[in-house]
Amino acid sequence: MSDEAVEAVEEAAPVAPAAPVSTCMSREAILAEPDCLEIGQMWDPLGLAAAGSDETIAWFRHAEVKHGRVAMAAFVGWWAVGAGVHFPGDLASGVEFGSLPTKGLEAWDAVPGWGKAQMLLFAGLIEFHDELFHSRRGTHYLRGGVPGKNMVPGLYDPMGLSKSRSEEALAKGRSREIKNGRLAMIGVAGMYFATTIPGSVPFQPAC
Repeated sequence: MSDEAVEAVEEAAPVAPAAPVSTCMSREAILAEPDCLEIGQMWDPLGLAAAGSDETIAWFRHAEVKHGRVAMAAFVGWWAVGAGVHFPGDLASGVEFGSLPTKGLEAWDAVPGWGKAQMLLFAGLIEFHDELFHSRRGTHYLRGGVPGKNMVPGLYDPMGLSKSRSEEALAKGRSREIKNGRLAMIGVAGMYFATTIPGSVPFQPAC
């Protein structure tokens, strides 16, 4: 086959479109927050920060931020129930909020089964839509987006207070949120173990 024929065939052949280029945030950029000057270095006894790829670390950070937010809400809820604070009205038919025990796990046990199922279903819907909106309304955290950023409209910062903040202020807020979330996870774990294993947490009264 002549060179002219080869060139004609190559020109006529369909060219596959180039795959979209997407890059995850680097491990270094993710681990740069939060500032850990309090202990002088990053605390990572299991070496998880060195495990896997950049995408693995982004997934770890996204999960950490979410768990921290849940733990902060759980700690406040556990404290509020222990202080006798209840919503008005009924939790379910024939079950008033005011009738719930003041101890965290006992209050959870008093919630009807369908009520627990609704809570878990609602949490699952939030997770589903967070992943969906990450892909359709922004940049996914595994493709260059910010790990931990909430994408469900109206769920976090419904007043839009963060829109006018500078990038530096937002970075400081993220660092504080991660640190507070870590502390809340320790706090909730402490209350849980103090309740289920009496005497396991020094100076912690039954809650």
